Amino acid sequence: MDNLSIGIVGAGNWGTTLALYLNRKSIKVILYEYFRERTERLRLERENKEFLPGYRISEDIVITNEPEELVKNSTSIFFVLPSHALKNVLSLFSEYINDEIICSFIKGIDPDTLQRMSQVLEEKIPQAKNKVVVVSGPSIAREVAKGIPTSLVAASRDIKRAEIVQKILSGEKMRVYTSSDIVGVELGGSLKNVYAIASGICDGMELGMNAKSALITRSMAELKRLGIKMEGESETFAGLSGFGDLIVTSFSTYSRNRTVGERLGRGEGLNEILDDMVEVAEGVRTTKSTCKLSDKYNIEMPIAREVFSVLFENKNPRTSIGDLMQRDLKREKR
Repeated sequence: MDNLSIGIVGAGNWGTTLALYLNRKSIKVILYEYFRERTERLRLERENKEFLPGYRISEDIVITNEPEELVKNSTSIFFVLPSHALKNVLSLFSEYINDEIICSFIKGIDPDTLQRMSQVLEEKIPQAKNKVVVVSGPSIAREVAKGIPTSLVAASRDIKRAEIVQKILSGEKMRVYTSSDIVGVELGGSLKNVYAIASGICDGMELGMNAKSALITRSMAELKRLGIKMEGESETFAGLSGFGDLIVTSFSTYSRNRTVGERLGRGEGLNEILDDMVEVAEGVRTTKSTCKLSDKYNIEMPIAREVFSVLFENKNPRTSIGDLMQRDLKREKR
């Protein structure tokens, strides 16, 4: 591990947190910021005041705006971006990448192509085909930055590469498991954001723990039905990248998606909410993708459909709750 050098593409909340975490482990880190003016500000201030205020960025962490510099000096490249930004950023990096370990921390589904982010990476970086590693799990960035214990899953069809990422990340404050179920791990991490919005709506409407517990349980039933149809493994959805991530995103006050839902439940409009937010709430975009996947695979997903109606059709959340409660009675299916 002495020759490790990790390039982190994306200097947002989670990207900056990973840079700080790896630097504490004495691993060389190069952090890429897309916007040149932000790059210069990060170099000067040594603090990400916009996305992770209160944490000093060590002088040992190289901050760059040059894709070639990052790739040339990295043994592994971690993509830590909003899903909608990946394709544009990849166009800047793809010509320089050879056989570096490519790892995605991105939780999203492209609403146009319905591709998972590992599929986008493999399409733009053909040499990474069947080699991309995906990392997911219950991981609120600010808690990782504080040094609070966290557990994640690194998944890849190339299990040796997943094991390398496992060793890079694992330490006293982080435990990482491996999996070959990249589909299940990626879907769990992406789709749970839709249901975190629903959980936030419950909070905003002050519906209590009975309703929220039932909602989370039935949300996982929906997510799992779709995930298995898309060739994810049932056990994966009961693990860290499934239920684990759904729980933390549904309850944490730091969860952007839960916050969107909470404000919707209090009667605010989506545009007003999004205009106030600095960070991206992936669940808004992923809700569209989830409903398209539901149609494509003919999977019943009533909770996701109601989230879509509240977000994009101005449906009153109370009406959505009522419609869910009045659906035809049936036997419980997990």
